[in-house]
Amino acid sequence: MSSAARSSQATRSSAPSLADPLVHQVLAGLAQHRIVTTSQLRRMLRPGGTRQLMSRVLNRLRSDGFVGCTVLPEVNRTRTNAWYLTPDGARLTRDLPILRGRPPYPITSNMAASLKTPHTLAVVRTHLAFAEDARRLQHEHGPWDWTPEVSHAIGEGERIVADAVMYYTVAEGEHRRKLRAFVEVDRSTMSSERLAVKLIEYARLFQYEAQPVGRRRQAPAGPAWLRWYPVFPRVLFVLTGASRARLENRMSDLQAMVAQHPLVATLAREVRLGAAVLEDLEQHGPAEAVWVPLTGGNHRSWTDL
Repeated sequence: MSSAARSSQATRSSAPSLADPLVHQVLAGLAQHRIVTTSQLRRMLRPGGTRQLMSRVLNRLRSDGFVGCTVLPEVNRTRTNAWYLTPDGARLTRDLPILRGRPPYPITSNMAASLKTPHTLAVVRTHLAFAEDARRLQHEHGPWDWTPEVSHAIGEGERIVADAVMYYTVAEGEHRRKLRAFVEVDRSTMSSERLAVKLIEYARLFQYEAQPVGRRRQAPAGPAWLRWYPVFPRVLFVLTGASRARLENRMSDLQAMVAQHPLVATLAREVRLGAAVLEDLEQHGPAEAVWVPLTGGNHRSWTDL
């Protein structure tokens, strides 16, 4: 028997009980969101449950070799674990229907996890702000309505990778409004100019038309993004990691890109663009007037950009 076959057989023989839905949800949550803390998983999957319940499931999965964890720097002397799938855990989740065909994302070492953890956890914080707001407002947005690291071609062999694509349904009585957004989470680790260049990439995606492959050149069927979205998603920038004044300067630079770059200006005429501070989303909720429209104007809700 080959080593790969032995590994697959060992994975099947030691797999967690299929009768435990929380185990499946934890594995799927880690496959979907990459790296998540114990507290974030509880808020995401069992908001009314206890931390001890989530810890028991995670520790069992770790003892079976399906998840690993990295310890975050101590805050107030509290040990915080950030969890991720191991290659064996990724094999378990490969065929879970809830992942909609997205490949699992195993992490092969503690070092690899620690390098990705700060940004990934900021993206999860952003998702939780929307999810908890949706629960409060009785809208629809759950763990599987947030897809991290979505890549699209923009021409000339280049691609744009959104930090996440969000699917959100506003439910107001019998009226339902389905919204989508590309979400960019900025921890102020790159220059303000590099952040603003993201808007050019989204403008290129908005205009990009894939050419058919073959001898006979046919007329393109329209923008390539129509293969995935009925309308072009909003573009939301979520900023953190710096003083309020510095974050406001970064928002101003985003607004300047909209005003000065012709491709981005064309995008802004058709697509809603906004920016907000992550801590404001967590404190007040994304539905409050905490968003700066990149085309100018007063703060408003992200649904009203």
